[in-house]
Amino acid sequence: MALVWFFIMPLDAKRFGWSPSFPVWLKVLGVVALLPSLFLIYRSTVENTYLSTLVRIQNDRKQKVISTGVYGLVRHPLYLGVLLMLLGAPLLLDSICGLIIGLIGIISLVGRIIGEEKMLVNKLEGYEDYKKKVKNRLIPYVW
Repeated sequence: MALVWFFIMPLDAKRFGWSPSFPVWLKVLGVVALLPSLFLIYRSTVENTYLSTLVRIQNDRKQKVISTGVYGLVRHPLYLGVLLMLLGAPLLLDSICGLIIGLIGIISLVGRIIGEEKMLVNKLEGYEDYKKKVKNRLIPYVW
């Protein structure tokens, strides 16, 4: 899905012009979303050396809960960065197709978070306490 999103947006926005031009304020909103997106993705990767594309516990590396830095803001800061990117880039590029694919991606991300959290509570020591300390999964003060 990420590859489809990545290739469809420029085809929509520039090559074929399937979407109309967005107002400037929407493009500015896209930039505003992309800046924290890049920060969150970078910091999540740096701060959590256990980060993996696979949902798994790394017992061989003695995985532990990371609760500092951006992980003190929400429990899944990488996913928050991805969410902001999935919304910000299509707004900046004038791509309704990118927005639709991004929304499908966000729904998938929410499903992944729900499943991942069940596994983390059951298999990662200290995660239940972390959930009490950092209340929100994805969006500060919301969810």
